[in-house]
Amino acid sequence: MKYSSYWHDTAPRFVGAAAGPVEGHYDVAVVGGGFTGLGAARQLAMAGAKVLVLEAETVGFGASGRNGGHLNNGLAHSYIGAKAELGKERAIALYRALDASIDTLEDIIADEEIDCNFRRAGKLKLASKPQHFEGLAKNFEAVHVEVDPDTALLSATDLKDEIGSPFHGAMLSKKSAMMHMGRYVAGLAEAAKRRGAVIVEGAAVTERSQSGGRHVLKTSKGTVTADQVMIATGAYTTANFGYFRRRIMAVGSFIVATRPLTDVEVAAAMPGNRTCVNTMNIGNYWRLSPDNRLIFGGRARFSATSDQRSDARSGAILRESLARIFPQLAGVKIDYCWGGLVDITKDRYPRAGYHDGIWYAMGYSGHGAQLSTHLGMTIADAILGRPDRNPLKGLDWPAVPGHFGKPWFLPLVGLYYKTLDRFQ
Repeated sequence: MKYSSYWHDTAPRFVGAAAGPVEGHYDVAVVGGGFTGLGAARQLAMAGAKVLVLEAETVGFGASGRNGGHLNNGLAHSYIGAKAELGKERAIALYRALDASIDTLEDIIADEEIDCNFRRAGKLKLASKPQHFEGLAKNFEAVHVEVDPDTALLSATDLKDEIGSPFHGAMLSKKSAMMHMGRYVAGLAEAAKRRGAVIVEGAAVTERSQSGGRHVLKTSKGTVTADQVMIATGAYTTANFGYFRRRIMAVGSFIVATRPLTDVEVAAAMPGNRTCVNTMNIGNYWRLSPDNRLIFGGRARFSATSDQRSDARSGAILRESLARIFPQLAGVKIDYCWGGLVDITKDRYPRAGYHDGIWYAMGYSGHGAQLSTHLGMTIADAILGRPDRNPLKGLDWPAVPGHFGKPWFLPLVGLYYKTLDRFQ
């Protein structure tokens, strides 16, 4: 078993990074070389801006290369709950931004000829308990009428042709998709470079200041100045960007991938070949890879650490969950086990905008694979002075109480959700 991301291991590496040193002046410096930062850089470069991307590790090192591979449209939350918390107008705008994000990805992949197995698969949100189906049905009614007619409510009987595991029904979101994340991020980096962006790997930003109306960024590879700075680091945000760090909880998300399944095993477990998520608070999500592996993930442990030891412990828990949901696959070999950090906000809504001289987009709360490229481009357009399409503009973003770095309270959060799952 490999303790590395399947997406990283089965994709070509981006080889177009500039060697450095980092020097000179740019119109925009983007901090972070994942989906958000690269999407913004490509958009800015296409408009003629001189753009620099500063990536502390390698392109796609963080959440962009460590996720479950889902591109799910619509809100991760209850749409009814979002209306109550955000107001109907903003809830609809955010829902439609997530819809548009799938279209954005499809357009970029076609325009840039990125070979990444993009496919409109549809998403099943599966009711783990009878009472969960009642909640799904209520939410479906509101979504279907008010914002997304490309949805359906499936009964337990309907699911027999979709999934080889008993659930109490599901909501189907038909616009949702999937792709190979590693191939996409490498292709997006190549596209941004081809359009004129300069991408530097291994260039961690160690210090930021302003002088003469310009931003000064000191990095591990030199110093650069820029008229505008955008931060797109999510859960990997460092202490020198303290405002954002206090508003983001970095939480581990863990994933395993089986060996390639046979046609018989696929037909028995995942005949519908969609992205799937269940309704438990400590839930699981899964899909088939392009080579028919079952990629199965979840919050196996509430931890802010992702290393081989932590990933192995979480992988063992995921193996047990996989066997419970798919007993027919209980003995299947696991080929990959990996983890990564997810940038979660207190209310689990993303944030994007401008604060104290810095543009930003982050806080995707485990659902950034689909939204991040689109939101990065949206902020790029704002930097360029184009019409503002940001569905999150002006949304209050309070700091997490008592949080200044590592989220010490995660075990308590995990205990709370375990209790909810037991009784709800």
